[in-house]
Amino acid sequence: MIAISRASPAITLIAALLQANPLHAATVLDNDYVRVSRDDAPCAQAGTPGCAERVIVAMSEIELRFGKVLRAMRRGEVAVFRTGESYRPPDAGAYFEVAIKPNRPPVKSPAEIIPPAKNTIVYEGERFFIYEERLAPGDTRDRHSHSQRVEIRINQGPLLRQIIDGKDAPQEPASVVNFREPIIHAVTNVGDMPLWNFILEFKPERSSR
Repeated sequence: MIAISRASPAITLIAALLQANPLHAATVLDNDYVRVSRDDAPCAQAGTPGCAERVIVAMSEIELRFGKVLRAMRRGEVAVFRTGESYRPPDAGAYFEVAIKPNRPPVKSPAEIIPPAKNTIVYEGERFFIYEERLAPGDTRDRHSHSQRVEIRINQGPLLRQIIDGKDAPQEPASVVNFREPIIHAVTNVGDMPLWNFILEFKPERSSR
């Protein structure tokens, strides 16, 4: 039974609902493909409904325990867990949990696959791969493509110029966590801060063509 405070019924109701449904308490992105949680790991336990592979993205210094291993992680580092693996969420520090949904729709990909240059692959699995997307101020990544992907901005603030179909694309508001649709583009860092993004990109599937 949910008790409602007379002093602030709306706030009390929201808090009670979050406690009743902890899977959504720290959700910052939720769609048919993934759920991303901030400073919480509702999918840490193997077998949690709606959770398949999971990735922890450190946004500060954290400690992550799995089995008998205690791993110290620095900002930008990642840990990948398969469907049947459990871990204990960090007790302190900033991080994101990226959980892939087990029954996600087919992946959407562009008509032409052009691998991007100047990125560093940090993990490659059966259904997705993870890389660091980096671009120094003034540098350009020539025309390349992406399938659907999760983007987490480790450095928040670089200004990017995108060229799509030979034309400048509008500047978009800077969000830390984004889900990107398929694209073919060229990108230039026109700001004074290096671009540094975590990217989880789904691998192309035949059904997406």
